[in-house]
Amino acid sequence: ELVTKPFSAPGRVRALRGVDLHVKTGEIFGLLGPNGAGKTTLVKILSCLILPDHGRALIGGEDVRHENKVKPRLGLVHSDERSFYWRLSGRENLRFFARLYDVPGKRIDSRIDELLHKVDLAEAAPWRFADYSSGMKQRLAIARALLHDPPVLLMDEPTRSLDPSASLALRALIKDELKGRDGKTILLATHNLREAEVLCDRVAILVSGTVRQVGTIDEVRRWGIDEHQFRLEVANWRDEIAGPFRIVSTERVNGHRRVVVALDGKGCLDDVLKSVMAQGGSIHACDRIEPDLEEAFA
Repeated sequence: ELVTKPFSAPGRVRALRGVDLHVKTGEIFGLLGPNGAGKTTLVKILSCLILPDHGRALIGGEDVRHENKVKPRLGLVHSDERSFYWRLSGRENLRFFARLYDVPGKRIDSRIDELLHKVDLAEAAPWRFADYSSGMKQRLAIARALLHDPPVLLMDEPTRSLDPSASLALRALIKDELKGRDGKTILLATHNLREAEVLCDRVAILVSGTVRQVGTIDEVRRWGIDEHQFRLEVANWRDEIAGPFRIVSTERVNGHRRVVVALDGKGCLDDVLKSVMAQGGSIHACDRIEPDLEEAFA
């Protein structure tokens, strides 16, 4: 058999298709989507690593094609950081990149000290980067992105390779320090839905290069859902009890009946409770069932 052109380039793939987003100053905006959705491509465009074929992308009102104006405004944090020098210490790495980021020479050491304390790496500053844990490497990457104090941070799956403890610490740093104290605007690309729920003010769901939905977590949770669900703990429940609701499920729990009911968008919980009690039921507990973000995402 003869193989012709075994190394020919694959066909062109359109990674993004008319993405239209606006991230507000001071918010954490989540970019959600499955692998291959185009999240990393969008982050690369915004960080001036690649240029868009069509349309415009702006950072602080400046087009990303004017990278000399845009780059001072942003810091970039990758999930798999390979650009540090592994034989140098954490402090030596930051000093090297501070020079590249045009941090004034007299300001470099004090700025590095400030950031090492912020990311809790002051004691580990003399250690070689090669000896850092995954969480420490990620925190140093954040410190590097902050060297020139940019107002905008782009984060591409920053907790992907971290254990649960390191992920919790990094999320606290992002929410409490970077947003809460420093007021940074943060674009967070992730497919970790729990992370998005904890951190993000708003999210966009990106699928096959297209934005499917934009909104707060609650708005995205309720996307396509036109009813509310409640969980009732009822004594003396009878299967013939009916009312202005749809029964989703029932089960016996500790001598009571746990009943999940659904109301349409116009339904009132008070009417449900009155109906159940009027027919002999005694309600011991009631709570609302929030829509699941994973189901909305799927």
